[in-house]
Amino acid sequence: MRLLVVEDETRMAAALRRGLEAEGFVVDLAATGKQGLDAARFGEYDAAIVDVMLPGLSGYQVVSTLRDEGKWLPILMLSAKDGEHDQADGLDCGADDYLTKPFSYVVLLARLRALLRRGTPERPPILSAGPLALDPAARRVTRDGAEVALTSREFALLEYLMRHAARVVSKTELLDHVFDAGEDTAANLVEVYVGYLRRKLGTDAVETVRGAGYRLGTA
Repeated sequence: MRLLVVEDETRMAAALRRGLEAEGFVVDLAATGKQGLDAARFGEYDAAIVDVMLPGLSGYQVVSTLRDEGKWLPILMLSAKDGEHDQADGLDCGADDYLTKPFSYVVLLARLRALLRRGTPERPPILSAGPLALDPAARRVTRDGAEVALTSREFALLEYLMRHAARVVSKTELLDHVFDAGEDTAANLVEVYVGYLRRKLGTDAVETVRGAGYRLGTA
């Protein structure tokens, strides 16, 4: 199997190559974000190991660009950053796994094998309803082909409605699934965000079903 390792630390890159080649992998190295991005774009790899801190483009940018372009090879991200938010950022940008430095080489191999067993993940389907399209992976929403900028909460609300477009969704259900438990979850919070969606996507985007809740508009 052919692997791409994107790592700017020369010793680390060399050590990874030696160890992975000893396990029977064919390994290509890239030392900058741009080199790694170009290699992943035009090469045929079974998986990639990408460091976060790279010259030029960061590992986050490399991974998110590949995902935006529909390149779904399994990616293990490496980083010296071990905070919860750092790991969340890595996974949210499209990495399949995240390993912090210093790491056990045995663990890295085990995680890499797990990614390879899963194979190349399919791109999450784009949700569509009438003029609306929502891409969960790219976090992108369009109406009639024109992109509409939504906040993370507006996006989550629209995504939930689109995933349940065949039925009416109650305010209680939206509060339970879209809003944080610690928030002021008064029922009018849902009304406020539905209003935001209507202003950005059109008044027909979300219908109110009196006494029952909301459903996605059909226009």
